[in-house]
Amino acid sequence: MPSKIAADLAQLARLASDGGPDLRHVALRVKADLLMSTANPPPADIAVFRDMAAALIPGLDEASALVLARRLAGWPAVPPEVLCALRAHGGAVFAMLIRHGMPLAPAEIEEIAADGNLDARRALAARPDLTAAACALLAGADDDLIDQTLVANTAVELPRAALDLLVPRATGRPALGAAILGRVDLPANALTPLFLQASLARRLAMVDATAAIEGVSPAPRRPAASAASAEELTELAAAAMTDQAEGFARLAALFGAGPAFAERLAQDQTRQLSALTLIACGASPEAATRFLIGLGDDTARSVNRIYGLVELMRMLTPGVARRLALQIGGLSEEETQRPALQPAMDPSGTPARASGERAAARSAGPEISRRLGGRG
Repeated sequence: MPSKIAADLAQLARLASDGGPDLRHVALRVKADLLMSTANPPPADIAVFRDMAAALIPGLDEASALVLARRLAGWPAVPPEVLCALRAHGGAVFAMLIRHGMPLAPAEIEEIAADGNLDARRALAARPDLTAAACALLAGADDDLIDQTLVANTAVELPRAALDLLVPRATGRPALGAAILGRVDLPANALTPLFLQASLARRLAMVDATAAIEGVSPAPRRPAASAASAEELTELAAAAMTDQAEGFARLAALFGAGPAFAERLAQDQTRQLSALTLIACGASPEAATRFLIGLGDDTARSVNRIYGLVELMRMLTPGVARRLALQIGGLSEEETQRPALQPAMDPSGTPARASGERAAARSAGPEISRRLGGRG
């Protein structure tokens, strides 16, 4: 004897076949609700619903198909044929199925990430079953909503290939940068381009990560300060006092970069990038401070800000500062003039000095925390 649900479904089917389009749409949604309200619907009832849906779904308007897609996408007992019929509507209906958990094989996920329409990829970015390849493909779309959704999707581990696309992009999108920095599962060394946006704790972690890399593979460094370099730094400070733009242009040139980096220096009101660049160029904290004060801006007029920058500069070796400045500025070593190798006997390059500077930086941690004014 047919089950009560099967009888109800049969009655609804008769009403749907005798009624107009509106009644068919309502009947199909009611059928779905009847089945989904049952913990373990009998296979016979599922089969009846499958046949009804196959007949009615192709004629649904988009609004009705969207409602049905939202309800059925993640239902474990939904017949595959029903999802296929809804998927054939494409567009927003397919995106709704993706968003609400329609089963997809990894290969399908990656295919949608690569070639799906924008709505489908935006929906896909929120799924917890994204593969690493799909994450990278979605990041490559360069769509702000996809980026935000992908970063907010803490159910997936963002691979380095995706971060290498998202992080540089986030330097010009504060909301995206804040979202990336808000994730606690991302490696500090991948987030260095966001140094200027980061909280103090994150900046210190980035410094430590960069110092570890520098310790394993030291970058070429400038020679120790000489009379010529001292004169160059004096001229740099003088330029800052008379013309900020000229000062930043000269500092960028000294670093081996061009106008885009000079503009980045000018835009950074914290002057942390300028401080890093000066140390990377071989300036002492004292010489760098003369440049920073010469700018005559709000930072220059704040004793606490200047003192905080001095503490920051004292904790860095030129090699670490250079790596940080390159990443913050979006530059590679090949894009800048490679500095000359530091003489082997120069005490500023010895491991003892480097380790001593890092130890001193650690002891100054609380004071740096107060003076750098880190954001939480």
